[in-house]
Amino acid sequence: MEAIVAVYSDWGIGLGGTQPVVLKADRAHFRELTAGTAVIVGRKTMEDFPGGKPLKNRHNIVVTRQNIDIPGAEVAHSTEQALALATQYPRCLVIGGASVYSQFMPYVDTVHITKIDLAPESDSYFENLDASPDWRRIEDECWQEENGLRYCFVTYVRRGRQT
Repeated sequence: MEAIVAVYSDWGIGLGGTQPVVLKADRAHFRELTAGTAVIVGRKTMEDFPGGKPLKNRHNIVVTRQNIDIPGAEVAHSTEQALALATQYPRCLVIGGASVYSQFMPYVDTVHITKIDLAPESDSYFENLDASPDWRRIEDECWQEENGLRYCFVTYVRRGRQT
């Protein structure tokens, strides 16, 4: 299983349920890596998507405690249920939010990160993989710039697991 996330220089990922800074290049990178895959997303994060609906051209697995039906998505009420649904697909990426990343990280072996060289106020954070002995950086596409903001795409793999 994989995860994809944009982080700021302090590993912040959001404020008030949304991203404070968004880059077009990051959105394009996200679309490219997730197109045609299954994605695991929290209900609150999905509500921040355009129109508050599941992402097109992806198999959306929405994790929620609520007993609801979401057109265009499969609903999972637990980590185990989401993992079982994900096994139907050849590739699955965890796409947030913070609590969903946290609950699925034990099952993730590859993380695609857009690092944004800025530290806006955040109230949710991603695990600092640079500081973790469990992860190693295998791929960099650094540094690029958009509207005066530096960013790079980095891939990490969990140590001891095959890529």
